[in-house]
Amino acid sequence: MTKILDYFHTDWEAMSLNDWLGVFFTVVAFLAMVLVYVMVFNPRNKEALNSLGDMPLRDEAEDNNSGEMK
Repeated sequence: MTKILDYFHTDWEAMSLNDWLGVFFTVVAFLAMVLVYVMVFNPRNKEALNSLGDMPLRDEAEDNNSGEMK
């Protein structure tokens, strides 16, 4: 068991600014992904997301940027 713990040991004092920035951005990306998953899989948002499902296939002349018909 100690070999596994030694493998995952982190020397926090030896971390440089780039290491800390990497940790920060990794944690932020993870939290953003969790937030997106919660939003997508929330049943309350199902109708709104389904209505946007064909957006890449729509013609530009039909819709403006806000999604309303011209």
